[in-house]
Amino acid sequence: MVTTTVHLLRHGEVYNPGRVLYGRLPGYHLSERGHEMARVVAAALTEQKRDVVAVTASPLQRAQETAAPLSAAFGLETGADERLIEAGNRFEGTTIGARPWQLANPRWWGLLRNPLRPSWGEPYREQATRMQAAVAAARDAHPGHEVVLVSHQLPIWVTRLAYEGKHLWHDPRKRQCTLASLTSLHFEDDDLAGIEYSEPARHLATSLSKGAWSVK
Repeated sequence: MVTTTVHLLRHGEVYNPGRVLYGRLPGYHLSERGHEMARVVAAALTEQKRDVVAVTASPLQRAQETAAPLSAAFGLETGADERLIEAGNRFEGTTIGARPWQLANPRWWGLLRNPLRPSWGEPYREQATRMQAAVAAARDAHPGHEVVLVSHQLPIWVTRLAYEGKHLWHDPRKRQCTLASLTSLHFEDDDLAGIEYSEPARHLATSLSKGAWSVK
């Protein structure tokens, strides 16, 4: 059997003093702490002598900036893949994420009719499908090696749920995908053999999940 690992890396902290739900909006870049997170992840993987042969990121600026030190550390060029982009969200550009009481305004009620889909944005199943296609392409292109795909919290989380065979609707507060975390998918040939979660930049994160763990 050929063992291949595809790491799903969430981008680092974003400079967002207005606490806008930025989604796919352009111009949102990493904060100074976010850049440091990216450097810490790159250092961790190089110190572990990981066999990283490709780095590909969402085309959004924060993902490309997170990938940059990793690509430099392994002497690679950063690719871009639209399938790794942030989830579409009809609340994009608002501050509802930071001020949820705004949802009391009737103008938003139509978007809340089906939280299991969800009705306010790109369906969970569509996110998981495009992300799994990107994972499969990376796995098939680099068998026997390791690849890093830089993406965003929600697409990474629903992809993990899909691989675990769980329902994709969930409580956002329980996502285990903190800033600059790695969700590592280990394959034996084309079959998923295990999922590992780690937080190399844990000491820099301001909002942490429950901690690292492994399944399968």
